[in-house]
Parts: sequence; C-alpha cells; structure tokens
Amino acid sequence: MALEVNDGNFEDMVIKSGKPVIVDFWAEWCGPCRMITPIMEEIANEYTDKVLVTKCDVDSNPGVAAKYGIRNIPTVLFFKDGKIADKQVGAVPKVNFINKLTPLF
Repeated sequence: MALEVNDGNFEDMVIKSGKPVIVDFWAEWCGPCRMITPIMEEIANEYTDKVLVTKCDVDSNPGVAAKYGIRNIPTVLFFKDGKIADKQVGAVPKVNFINKLTPLF
C-alpha cells in the first residue's frame, strides 16, 4: 500500500529512507493521477521489501511540490539515497515505472 507523505514527514520518510522511494505527486481532481493509482498500489505490493511507494497530494502539500518543481501531475519521482534518481511525468503503463525503478535496486 502506498503511504501518504506530506510537508511535515517528507524528509524522514523519503530523504532518509534506507531503500529506494517512489513519490507519486497527485491531486484529487486529476484524472490521469487516478489512472496510475492502481499501478502504484501494484508496485507497492509487488516490491514491498525493495522499495517504499508514497503519494503526495500537491494541493495539501505545496512546500514539497514547490521544492521539487512539480508543475504537472501526475509526476512520479524516484529517489535513491535521498536524491532524485529518475522522473516520470504523466500517466504511462506500469512497465515504464518498472523500467525506471529496477536500476535503483
């Protein structure tokens, strides 16, 4: 299950994580965001021991969204060792996310 991250816990949950982290920047009103939600849940379930899958609502957490320059949603950032390792903007098939995630293990 994808975990919620916000302006208050982003540093501890994402930057200080001991494993790769996917952050799905989304909003309730965003249709394409809703399209990738099941994909993020599948990845969270399939890779539970290898990666932390998180979601960040850009409307409720403008600080994190601004810090990482999120202008379009959905935007998925892939973090490794506290740094951005890759990025995916827009709703794409699951294989696209897996191809960006796999090199981080």
